[in-house]
This record gives sequence, C-alpha cells and structure tokens, in this order.
Amino acid sequence: MATEPHEMTAFDAEELAAAEQTPTWRILLGSLAHNVPALVSALVILALAAIAILAPQIAPHNPDLGYLNGLTAQGSPVPPGPHFLLGTDENGRDVLSRMIYGARVSLTIGILANGAAILIGVLVGMVSAYFGGWIETVLMRLTDIVMAFPILLLAIALIAVTGPSMVNIIMVISLIYWVNIARIVHGMVLSLKEREFVTATRTLGVGPWRILFKHILPHLSSAIIVYGSLGVASTILLEASLSYIGIGVPVPTPSWGNMISEGQAMYQVAPWLMIFPGIALVVTVLAFNLVGDWLRDALDPMQEGH
Repeated sequence: MATEPHEMTAFDAEELAAAEQTPTWRILLGSLAHNVPALVSALVILALAAIAILAPQIAPHNPDLGYLNGLTAQGSPVPPGPHFLLGTDENGRDVLSRMIYGARVSLTIGILANGAAILIGVLVGMVSAYFGGWIETVLMRLTDIVMAFPILLLAIALIAVTGPSMVNIIMVISLIYWVNIARIVHGMVLSLKEREFVTATRTLGVGPWRILFKHILPHLSSAIIVYGSLGVASTILLEASLSYIGIGVPVPTPSWGNMISEGQAMYQVAPWLMIFPGIALVVTVLAFNLVGDWLRDALDPMQEGH
C-alpha cells in the first residue's frame, strides 16, 4: 500500500511533463510566422492541394485531348501564349492542364503511399521493440533485408511484377519506405518502455496493446509527423522517377515524371515541355522538405534545449 501512491505520482508526473513538452498549435503557428521559408512552403503546399482538388474546375482544357487553334487535332508543339499559357506538347495537349492534373497524381500517390508506409513502419517498430524476443529478431531482420536493396531498383523490380498502375505504385512505395520509420520508432520504443510511467502502468495490470497505443504512441507523434512530412517529398520523387523511366503512372494519365520524359526528346525545339513540369516537381519537393525541417525544429524534443 505504501508504494502504490508513489507509483501513481510518478505516472502522473511523467504524463504532465510530456504534456508540457508538447507544443500547442499556438506555439506552432507562432513559430511558423517567424520562419519565412517554412511559411512560404506551407502556403505552396496548400495551393497545390487546392489545385489538385479543384483540377476539373480550374484546368482550362482537357488534359488528354490535342488542340490546335481551338480544334481537337494533332500538331507540333505550340510555345506559351495567350491561348495556351504554358504551351502545348507534340500532340497538341495543353501543358498547363496536364500539370494541374499531374499535381493531383503526385500528391495523391505521395500522401497515400507515405501514409501507408508510416502505418506499417510504426506498427513494426512498436511491436518489435516492446515485445522483444523472436518477434523483434524476425521483424528487424526483415527490415534489414528491405534496407539492403537500392530503393529505385527494388521499386522497378516490384512494379515489373505487379504492373504499372496508381494502386500498384502506392502499394510498392509503401512496401519500400516503411523501413526507415520502423527503425526510428523501434529505437524510441526501446527507450520509452523502460520509463517509469510505462512500468507503473504495467504494474497496474494494463495490457500490452493498451500500453502501446494509449501511453507510448502519443510520445511518438512528434517524430511521426516530422518524418511523415519529409517522406512525402521522397515518395513524390520516387513516383516521378518511375514515371520518367516509363513504368510509373500509365499514359495518357498526366504525371510530372512522364511529362519530363516525353519533353526530353524535344528539349531543343520545345524546352518548355521539360522546364515547367521540372519546376513544379522541384518546388513541391522543396516545399515539403522545408516544412519537414521546420516541424523537426518545432516538435523534436531533442531540439528543445537548443
């Protein structure tokens, strides 16, 4: 009886300390307002999301149809002008409309694939670290095996087996990118499961799954958010790489990667076919990376003392 109040006090103190260390939305917004690159990047991401959602309403032309002087037809590339703001490709298709729909493809694959990878990685990392034993050995060796393969080559091999489609690309990317977050979560849970608040909860008879999802998972939220935002940029780049080499999003669905690939053959006579989707890809990846860096500084407990 003498030890029970002490255990509960330690548990409450730990929970209170964790709550005090977690930044509020007010603190985050204040930090964002003082970080101009991150603020601009966040606005760019919001604009891209709005463009992707409203693509059918804001695209000036059908992205799959060729136009020449306002008529459906095939023709040589038309340079940027009043009728086609970013020009047309060799099939007479409006580059601006295809870029708008390409934003939808890139963000959809980037967010869904990265979200699935985060889910798999968090589950593998938590379960392996908390339960230990043969479970940890099997899951961590599987992680090592996946990490041993070059990412692009592994993605090419898996796409060659499953076939190119948006669903398959999301599945393949998620099956490749979960290993990094799994390693991070594994290390964090190894430390957290020895903390006093977990020990106190365990002595009260709370089950392992309830401890994992109610008491340990909230302490991982900052790392998950940070690496999740950084991971979107990586998945968008991987999708663009796969589309560039012709095994990504099937044509004629517009993707920034296959637009760059198609424009490469005409870079001397129609450089806009490569330049505009290339700029869109660079700006998007840079925006997610800058937002991820800001979130890391704002949320990572390791940065609080600096």
